[in-house]
Order: sequence, then C-alpha cells, then structure tokens
Amino acid sequence: MKNKMMQNLKRPRLLILGCGDVGLRLLPLLGAHFRVFAVTSNPERRAQLRAAGAIPIVADLDDRASMARLSGLARLIVHLAPPQAEGALDRRTRNVSAILPERARLVYVSTSGVYGDCGGALIAETRPPAPRNARALRRLDAERVLRAWARRSGSSLAILRVPGIYAAERLPLQRLRQGTPALDAADDVYTNHIHADDLARIVLCALWRGLPGRVYHAVDDSDMKMADYFDAVADAHALPRPPRLARAALSAVVSPTLLSFMSESRRLTNRRIKEELGVRLRYARVADALPRA
Repeated sequence: MKNKMMQNLKRPRLLILGCGDVGLRLLPLLGAHFRVFAVTSNPERRAQLRAAGAIPIVADLDDRASMARLSGLARLIVHLAPPQAEGALDRRTRNVSAILPERARLVYVSTSGVYGDCGGALIAETRPPAPRNARALRRLDAERVLRAWARRSGSSLAILRVPGIYAAERLPLQRLRQGTPALDAADDVYTNHIHADDLARIVLCALWRGLPGRVYHAVDDSDMKMADYFDAVADAHALPRPPRLARAALSAVVSPTLLSFMSESRRLTNRRIKEELGVRLRYARVADALPRA
C-alpha cells in the first residue's frame, strides 16, 4: 500500500478544466501515467469523474475565490471550459489565468469561429482572426489572455481552434426529426468537423508536441457544405433530408443564433496537426464515422 501511494505521488499532475464529453474521452488516453485532477462545478459529477480515473475538484470558474485550491496544483493543464454565455470578454479564463503556475504547459481548446466568414476560402492558421459574434469574441479574448500569461510566466501554450464536434451522441438528429430547413446550394456555406474521439487524441498530442504559442486547426479531412452534412446524417439514420431554402426565406423561420452558424463559410487546413503533432485521424471524414445504410 505504501509503495502504491509513493508511486501515485511521483506521477506528474495534470489538471483538466471543464471535464465534459471531450475530457471524459481524454481520460482513458492518459492511462495510469498521470494524477489527473478534473474540475467540475457540479458536485453530482464527482462519482462519474472518479470512475473515469480522475480526482474530482468542485470549483466554479465564475467565482475566483472557489478556485483558490487550484493554484499551482499542476504544471500540465488542459483548458476545455467554454466562456460564460454573455459579454465580449471571457471572465472565466481571466479567473483561470490567476491560478496558473509558472513554467507550465497548457492546451486551450478554442473555436474556428474566431475567423468569422471567409467566403468559403481554404485557410491556414496564419489567417488573422475576424470574429463576427460575441461567442467568437469571447474565445479570441481567452486566447489573448492565455498568451499574455504564457509570456509572463515562461510557459508553453498550444491553441486548438476547433470546428463542429460530432460523435454518435452529438449528431443533429433532433433537428432532422423536426424538419428544420437548411440552405439551398446557391447560399450554402462550407462547414468543418472533428470527431470527439479524434479531438481528445489531438489534445494529448498538443500537450506533448505543441510548439509554444502555436495555433493548430483540430479538424478532419472533410470538405463539405452544411446541408450536405445534414443530408449525410439523415441518410445514415434513415431520416428525411431537410428541406432547403434560400437565405432570405430561411432567415424568417430559424432563430438568429442558428442563422449566425449558417452565415460563415470557411475550410480549414489541417497540415500542422499531421506534420507537427503527428496526429493520425481515426475518422478522417464524417462518412467514416456514420453508420452504413
């Protein structure tokens, strides 16, 4: 028993902030090589996190005082927590930056939404951000806050800009059953995807191989327009394909939030994750993960 306790204490500590679906997929990849601390704001999730191999810590990222116990806890950090739902600044990441140690390694999962609308262009990580909505502004703010922390603390930061995450449990099946329209071909936008399992592996690769201050597109090889994605999911699950409308007609029947997702078109390159991080995608294209008809 004493030897096992000593071995546990010698394992490097890793802190996961926002250990939801992707975090739970990451935990099995870490094996027994780390002492993993997983932060949750919901006390009822402690048993689930323990069963997955993590040490749960209840803390509220909106409350800096509740995060005091996290200060200096680990020098390997994975930041998966989204910003709060309003405002142009990510107050949660500001609170996080106050407890981060010096000389750490951190992977931050951001969003490809920071690029705004690119008119369907194929873009690399060198493309200047141009966010068009508050969600993306908050993510870009978080990136800047963490870059400032990394500079002043001598730490290494890798930023993953992530598009639409999907998995068997994360498909737009309800939308399809409700018959929510999609854009017609003339107005449709390019969309990008990554399977949740592949994203977990990319996070792990970035933790070890990510270059300091480097941005990576965590995206698969798919080259799809949004309505084609909905059609593929519908076909795989024997559901009706969504009706297609022109943008002007669609704007009258969907929410402004949904319309905003259908107003940005871009295609992300993924050369860096393959060449620099050594990522091999399990699901290179959306079709690889969908059930066969």
